[in-house]
Amino acid sequence: MPTWPWTKRKQTATAIVETQAPQGRTPVAINPMDYSSKDLVLDVVKTERGKFYAIIDVPQNWESSTRSGHWEVRDLVGHMIDVTEGYLTRWDMARRGDPATGMGLTVMAQELDRVALTFRNLPREEAITRLKAASDKLMPLFEGMTADQWGGFNVTHVFMGPLPLFFYPAFQIMDYGVHTWDMRMGLGETNAKVDERAAGVLVPYMFILMMSTVDQDSAKHVDITYGVVVDGEWGGKWRVTVKDGQFSNEPTDDVSSLPATFHYKDASDFVLTTFQRNDLSEASGDPQVIDKARHLYFRI
Repeated sequence: MPTWPWTKRKQTATAIVETQAPQGRTPVAINPMDYSSKDLVLDVVKTERGKFYAIIDVPQNWESSTRSGHWEVRDLVGHMIDVTEGYLTRWDMARRGDPATGMGLTVMAQELDRVALTFRNLPREEAITRLKAASDKLMPLFEGMTADQWGGFNVTHVFMGPLPLFFYPAFQIMDYGVHTWDMRMGLGETNAKVDERAAGVLVPYMFILMMSTVDQDSAKHVDITYGVVVDGEWGGKWRVTVKDGQFSNEPTDDVSSLPATFHYKDASDFVLTTFQRNDLSEASGDPQVIDKARHLYFRI
């Protein structure tokens, strides 16, 4: 399991966005991992959750296909019951000081699939009520986080091991934001995007996802460096290095000297590509570096 360099990432995971000020719109730096962004992050959670609910509350959508593999809308509800109730359980364990372990990300997709499908036994109304009840218990915990707890109190994730609390609202944004896109695409909205704010908040977490999902067999003897460019107010430029299975990234002002570059039109394209829904990158540079980079990561 990777060693998480939180301090470095918290210092560099910023985006320049505009906020409404009395004298006009003023650019400010937003770090979604910092406690100062708590209100923004939680507002995004609630907004994306509302979009997810709006789809699952329509009865005829229940057995519709989605872009999340073989999952139907009902299976995404089952998945959200699983992870939301799991966060509550792990949070209680952490507060009691009970021991907990992580299973590792390599088994995550298989295990989440297995559990999600078990909820097909629940009637639709019961499944939705159960999800909303769990979410209504989780949100007050998020809202009650203090500055010390936000980055200083760890809860052991079922697959990723001990993580600071600020990860858990981000996981909810990943689930509600990306899975709402999955459902919208399955329902025929072919030009769907992940909401700009939701995708923007997730940008720094995508590098952690990449670091966490380097396939060690594919990465053997690989030594590559490439650039990542994400356009838009939540974007930026980064230098990525993968050497012998170890992933690292850092902000940069210039990617022109790097062997290859992956360019994304917006944060949504970057998030959807990192989650391997679509490859929405525009790659340029050394074809061998591009090919190696595209085959380095396993899917969760």
